[in-house]
Amino acid sequence: MRHDVTPEIQKTEEQWKTELGPERYHILREAGTEAPFTGSLLNVRDDGTYVCGACGSELFTSDAKFESHCGWPSFTRPEQQQNVRLLDDHAFGMHRTEVRCKRCDSHLGHVFDDGPGPDGTRFCINSRSLDFKPSESA
Repeated sequence: MRHDVTPEIQKTEEQWKTELGPERYHILREAGTEAPFTGSLLNVRDDGTYVCGACGSELFTSDAKFESHCGWPSFTRPEQQQNVRLLDDHAFGMHRTEVRCKRCDSHLGHVFDDGPGPDGTRFCINSRSLDFKPSESA
């Protein structure tokens, strides 16, 4: 692992590649990014929970989702703050804050300080890093 925390779920890179497939592997394990406005979850408006696409950890709820017009699903906050890790990201010559799943150390996206919520945060998350679980009442 490239981080200072040992995740709860540990697998070999070959196991991750087999389980996730090439597109998800690239985003979740290699910190890739899907093209804007192409993600399958961008326009989902149903009630439910967004979970990590690698390990199923609950990350965001539909209550926190909003339309940011940035091209990726955006959330004002994680459902459980303890389920995500925020890390300094200096890739590509810029400073950003990376969002990772705490349970499996998978890359989810980035968080910015231009959101509408009370904390002003916008969690900009790749669709391919998430699975959507509709609420039972939906």
